[in-house]
Amino acid sequence: MALHWQILTALAAAFLIGGLFGTEAAGIPLGSIYAFVGGLFLDALKMLIVPLITASIITGVASIGSAGGVGRMAGRTAIYYLFSTAMAVTTALLVMNLFQPGMSGDQPLSETADLPPIGDEVSGRLEGKELSEFFNILRDMVPPNIVEAGADAQMLGLIFFSVLFGIALTRATSPGMQTVKEFWAGVQDVMIQITHWVMRVAPIGVFALVAGVIAESGVSVLLPMLDFFFVVVLGLAIHALVVLPLALWLITRRSPIAFIRAMWPALLVAFSTSSSAGTLPITLQALTQRAGVSRETASFVLPLGATINMDGTALYECAAVLFIAQAYGVDLSLSMQLLIVVLALVTSIGVAAVPSASLVAIALILGVLGLPLEAMGLLLVVDRLLDMLRTSVNVYSDATGAVIVARLRGEDRILMDTRPEETPEAIERG
Repeated sequence: MALHWQILTALAAAFLIGGLFGTEAAGIPLGSIYAFVGGLFLDALKMLIVPLITASIITGVASIGSAGGVGRMAGRTAIYYLFSTAMAVTTALLVMNLFQPGMSGDQPLSETADLPPIGDEVSGRLEGKELSEFFNILRDMVPPNIVEAGADAQMLGLIFFSVLFGIALTRATSPGMQTVKEFWAGVQDVMIQITHWVMRVAPIGVFALVAGVIAESGVSVLLPMLDFFFVVVLGLAIHALVVLPLALWLITRRSPIAFIRAMWPALLVAFSTSSSAGTLPITLQALTQRAGVSRETASFVLPLGATINMDGTALYECAAVLFIAQAYGVDLSLSMQLLIVVLALVTSIGVAAVPSASLVAIALILGVLGLPLEAMGLLLVVDRLLDMLRTSVNVYSDATGAVIVARLRGEDRILMDTRPEETPEAIERG
């Protein structure tokens, strides 16, 4: 059975078993078992991130061969990421104003239902947070200690250092430079092989992660927030199924359907883990082996995207703030809504690529607008499931950007031979 079918089967089983048995059955602590197994799988993915990304970027930049080539690729990548995130926030603005899920008939939700207080979990995340933290992102690009940056998974600092290292590798004239290039290329190959091994147990990890969420929360928790949930899902669907495929086809003239088929395993892992960074090794593998993107392009574009390109997160931030404003009967002017768009763009860049990190950014935007933080308790009801969906959109957008940049660089074999049975991984299995 192909990997994506294994993961789909695991997802279906997780919804069924998690919903039927809950967190405990016949004295067996199922919730603890789900947390243990799912945590192991997530840790295995996170274990790959720093060595794989460092080796991939250094190898990719060294392969490009000149600082000018790196600059052109970085410029194209930045333009795409800015465009895609802006389109995501604009989509949120349109669907929230059109459907107004924060209204119950002609009345704000606060007049027909009790808004729950903010929980201790969110209070702890907000403590000591300042809006200025999200405007100091460039400061984090130059880590004072690269080892510490690796230990803390400060991806922006690691990317900056790796790009500099790769450029320097193309300029140095020492006889040992070829050995250094081969070393990093070897590290990349080894990490990709370990990724293959981790993916063999992905269905088990996916089952544990999703079953744990369903067992703890249950699908019934969605009912009070159903309107908001479906409007956000609609916005994510428009961005993922209309905006991004249209951009892909117009620029690359490649089939969006073939692209989705190639990226399916990475999207499923993104959905189950809710972590763009944790999914990064799988996304790299799918892009290079199933979509035909060169390793040097994928190794440069994807790590940058996992750090700064958060389409789904930006869309959700904008939708959440507008929903709370509607629920409390706050009539936001056009200028205030444009301010929300700008804040969502900026704060989405600073959001960590881990589950539910966008809650902090949402609280910061609410503080700037003077809206009550207590209303964030509403979001906690649906945040986990929406986090799974928006992470998939984040990863999908990153991969779309890699394909677009690769085509602009003249790569012409993209999405031409993407049948799973012809990939190197399948050939290796025989």
